[in-house]
Amino acid sequence: MEVGSKMSEKLTLVVGATTNPSRYAYFAASRLANAGVPFIPIGIKSGEVFGEKILDLRTKPALENIHTITLYIGTANQEEWLDYLISLTPKRIIFNPGTENPIFFQRAKAAGIEAMHGCTLVMLGSNQY
Repeated sequence: MEVGSKMSEKLTLVVGATTNPSRYAYFAASRLANAGVPFIPIGIKSGEVFGEKILDLRTKPALENIHTITLYIGTANQEEWLDYLISLTPKRIIFNPGTENPIFFQRAKAAGIEAMHGCTLVMLGSNQY
């Protein structure tokens, strides 16, 4: 991917990041890295994925210029982070399969954030990211 392309401008926060190669969040980090999309992995497990240190979600780090949040944590585990993630004012939040949450979805939309049900992996693979 060429530097300066539209994809490289979409700083993506991968919520639920993990070093476990069998998890979809890991696949997403891999695909983002391969596509040249800058990403920040964040989760409750420490480690590093594709050259990026996984930030500790529990500390709710101050982050800026987040374009996209892609969710890989189930609905039951989202409530604690909902206000924090909305406060990052991303342009969009992708609710990947298994992360659908009508309350979070509506709160994001009410905050002016594009909320969508989708699959980051499919979107990247079909140039719809």
